[in-house]
Amino acid sequence: MKGHEAVARRLDALANFIATPVTTRRGLLARLHYLTRSDHARRAAREAGLTVTDRTLKAWLDGRRSPSRRNLERVEAAYRTVRRQNVVRYLLARLNREGRGTRVEFHPLNQSQVDRPRQRAVQYRTLHVRRWDRIVDAWANDDAEALDDAWVTDLVVDLGSEWGQYEYVTNVGFAA
Repeated sequence: MKGHEAVARRLDALANFIATPVTTRRGLLARLHYLTRSDHARRAAREAGLTVTDRTLKAWLDGRRSPSRRNLERVEAAYRTVRRQNVVRYLLARLNREGRGTRVEFHPLNQSQVDRPRQRAVQYRTLHVRRWDRIVDAWANDDAEALDDAWVTDLVVDLGSEWGQYEYVTNVGFAA
Protein backbone atom coordinates (compact mmCIF):
# COMPACT_ATOMS: atom_id res chain seq x y z
CA MET A 1 0.00 0.00 0.00
CA LYS A 2 1.09 3.59 -0.37
CA GLY A 3 2.87 5.03 2.64
CA HIS A 4 0.27 7.69 3.34
CA GLU A 5 -2.45 5.01 3.48
CA ALA A 6 -0.44 3.11 6.10
CA VAL A 7 -0.02 6.33 8.08
CA ALA A 8 -3.76 7.01 7.92
CA ARG A 9 -4.45 3.50 9.22
CA ARG A 10 -1.99 3.98 12.07
CA LEU A 11 -3.47 7.37 13.00
CA ASP A 12 -6.95 5.79 12.91
CA ALA A 13 -5.71 3.13 15.32
CA LEU A 14 -4.30 5.82 17.62
CA ALA A 15 -7.63 7.70 17.54
CA ASN A 16 -9.30 4.74 19.29
CA PHE A 17 -12.50 4.62 17.28
CA ILE A 18 -15.38 2.61 18.72
CA ALA A 19 -14.72 -1.02 17.81
CA THR A 20 -18.32 -2.24 17.80
CA PRO A 21 -19.85 -1.89 14.32
CA VAL A 22 -22.49 0.78 13.75
CA THR A 23 -24.89 -1.92 12.52
CA THR A 24 -25.31 -3.29 16.06
CA ARG A 25 -27.46 -1.55 18.65
CA ARG A 26 -24.52 -1.09 21.00
CA GLY A 27 -22.31 0.45 18.29
CA LEU A 28 -25.06 2.79 17.13
CA LEU A 29 -25.82 3.96 20.67
CA ALA A 30 -22.14 4.55 21.44
CA ARG A 31 -21.74 6.71 18.34
CA LEU A 32 -24.98 8.61 18.94
CA HIS A 33 -24.02 9.32 22.56
CA TYR A 34 -20.63 10.57 21.38
CA LEU A 35 -22.27 12.81 18.77
CA THR A 36 -25.02 14.18 21.05
CA ARG A 37 -23.39 14.53 24.48
CA SER A 38 -23.04 18.32 24.23
CA ASP A 39 -24.14 21.25 22.10
CA HIS A 40 -20.63 21.43 20.63
CA ALA A 41 -20.75 17.73 19.67
CA ARG A 42 -24.21 18.13 18.07
CA ARG A 43 -23.03 21.14 16.09
CA ALA A 44 -19.92 19.27 14.90
CA ALA A 45 -22.07 16.26 13.91
CA ARG A 46 -24.36 18.49 11.84
CA GLU A 47 -21.34 20.08 10.14
CA ALA A 48 -20.01 16.58 9.44
CA GLY A 49 -23.19 15.60 7.60
CA LEU A 50 -25.58 14.14 10.19
CA THR A 51 -28.65 16.21 9.33
CA VAL A 52 -31.50 14.36 11.03
CA THR A 53 -33.89 16.10 13.41
CA ASP A 54 -33.56 15.99 17.18
CA ARG A 55 -36.82 14.05 17.31
CA THR A 56 -35.38 11.34 15.03
CA LEU A 57 -32.20 11.15 17.10
CA LYS A 58 -34.26 10.72 20.28
CA ALA A 59 -36.28 7.94 18.64
CA TRP A 60 -33.06 6.17 17.63
CA LEU A 61 -31.64 6.53 21.14
CA ASP A 62 -34.85 5.25 22.75
CA GLY A 63 -35.01 2.30 20.35
CA ARG A 64 -38.42 3.22 18.93
CA ARG A 65 -37.01 3.52 15.43
CA SER A 66 -33.98 2.19 13.60
CA PRO A 67 -31.96 4.24 11.12
CA SER A 68 -31.85 3.24 7.48
CA ARG A 69 -28.64 1.91 5.96
CA ARG A 70 -27.94 5.32 4.45
CA ASN A 71 -28.38 7.01 7.83
CA LEU A 72 -26.13 4.41 9.47
CA GLU A 73 -23.44 5.35 6.96
CA ARG A 74 -24.01 9.03 7.77
CA VAL A 75 -23.75 8.35 11.50
CA GLU A 76 -20.49 6.44 10.97
CA ALA A 77 -19.02 9.14 8.72
CA ALA A 78 -20.03 11.93 11.12
CA TYR A 79 -18.62 9.99 14.08
CA ARG A 80 -15.26 9.42 12.38
CA THR A 81 -15.04 13.06 11.29
CA VAL A 82 -15.89 14.43 14.74
CA ARG A 83 -13.59 11.95 16.50
CA ARG A 84 -10.69 12.88 14.23
CA GLN A 85 -11.25 16.59 14.89
CA ASN A 86 -11.38 15.94 18.64
CA VAL A 87 -8.11 13.99 18.85
CA VAL A 88 -5.99 16.22 16.57
CA ARG A 89 -4.52 18.34 19.38
CA TYR A 90 -3.77 15.30 21.50
CA LEU A 91 -2.07 13.44 18.64
CA LEU A 92 -0.01 16.47 17.60
CA ALA A 93 1.21 16.96 21.15
CA ARG A 94 2.11 13.29 21.49
CA LEU A 95 3.78 12.95 18.08
CA ASN A 96 5.69 16.25 18.12
CA ARG A 97 6.72 15.78 21.78
CA GLU A 98 7.72 19.43 22.23
CA GLY A 99 10.09 19.30 19.26
CA ARG A 100 11.65 15.94 20.09
CA GLY A 101 9.47 14.12 17.55
CA THR A 102 8.66 10.45 17.07
CA ARG A 103 10.59 7.61 15.49
CA VAL A 104 8.90 6.16 12.39
CA GLU A 105 9.63 2.65 11.12
CA PHE A 106 9.32 1.88 7.40
CA HIS A 107 8.65 -1.76 6.59
CA PRO A 108 9.40 -2.24 2.88
CA LEU A 109 7.48 -4.38 0.44
CA ASN A 110 8.06 -8.11 0.70
CA GLN A 111 10.27 -9.06 -2.25
CA SER A 112 9.86 -12.85 -1.86
CA GLN A 113 7.16 -13.07 -4.56
CA VAL A 114 9.28 -11.20 -7.11
CA ASP A 115 11.34 -13.23 -9.60
CA ARG A 116 14.92 -13.70 -8.39
CA PRO A 117 16.70 -11.45 -10.92
CA ARG A 118 14.23 -8.59 -10.27
CA GLN A 119 14.34 -8.66 -6.46
CA ARG A 120 15.76 -5.61 -4.74
CA ALA A 121 17.48 -5.58 -1.38
CA VAL A 122 15.25 -3.07 0.40
CA GLN A 123 16.21 -2.50 4.02
CA TYR A 124 13.99 -1.82 7.01
CA ARG A 125 14.48 1.89 7.82
CA THR A 126 13.75 4.26 10.65
CA LEU A 127 13.49 8.03 10.62
CA HIS A 128 12.90 10.57 13.36
CA VAL A 129 10.03 12.95 12.49
CA ARG A 130 9.78 16.21 14.41
CA ARG A 131 6.99 18.02 12.51
CA TRP A 132 3.69 16.19 12.21
CA ASP A 133 1.36 19.16 11.74
CA ARG A 134 0.62 18.86 8.00
CA ILE A 135 0.32 15.08 8.15
CA VAL A 136 -2.13 15.05 11.07
CA ASP A 137 -4.16 17.97 9.69
CA ALA A 138 -4.57 16.25 6.32
CA TRP A 139 -5.60 13.03 8.10
CA ALA A 140 -8.11 14.90 10.29
CA ASN A 141 -9.67 16.50 7.21
CA ASP A 142 -9.78 13.10 5.45
CA ASP A 143 -7.84 14.56 2.52
CA ALA A 144 -5.85 11.70 0.96
CA GLU A 145 -4.16 13.92 -1.62
CA ALA A 146 -2.90 16.41 0.98
CA LEU A 147 -1.83 13.53 3.22
CA ASP A 148 0.15 11.96 0.38
CA ASP A 149 1.79 15.30 -0.42
CA ALA A 150 2.67 15.97 3.22
CA TRP A 151 3.95 12.43 3.73
CA VAL A 152 6.20 12.47 0.67
CA THR A 153 7.46 16.08 0.78
CA ASP A 154 7.83 16.44 4.56
CA LEU A 155 9.03 12.99 5.48
CA VAL A 156 9.87 10.31 2.93
CA VAL A 157 12.31 12.47 0.96
CA ASP A 158 14.42 12.70 4.13
CA LEU A 159 15.35 9.06 3.53
CA GLY A 160 17.79 10.28 0.89
CA SER A 161 18.23 8.94 -2.62
CA GLU A 162 16.36 5.71 -1.74
CA TRP A 163 13.10 7.44 -0.84
CA GLY A 164 11.28 6.03 -3.89
CA GLN A 165 11.74 2.50 -2.55
CA TYR A 166 9.63 3.43 0.48
CA GLU A 167 6.72 5.08 -1.31
CA TYR A 168 4.97 1.71 -1.20
CA VAL A 169 5.33 -0.19 2.08
CA THR A 170 4.04 -3.20 3.94
CA ASN A 171 3.64 -1.16 7.13
CA VAL A 172 4.56 2.14 8.74
CA GLY A 173 4.96 2.01 12.49
CA PHE A 174 5.04 4.72 15.14
CA ALA A 175 3.55 5.25 18.57
CA ALA A 176 2.01 8.20 20.37
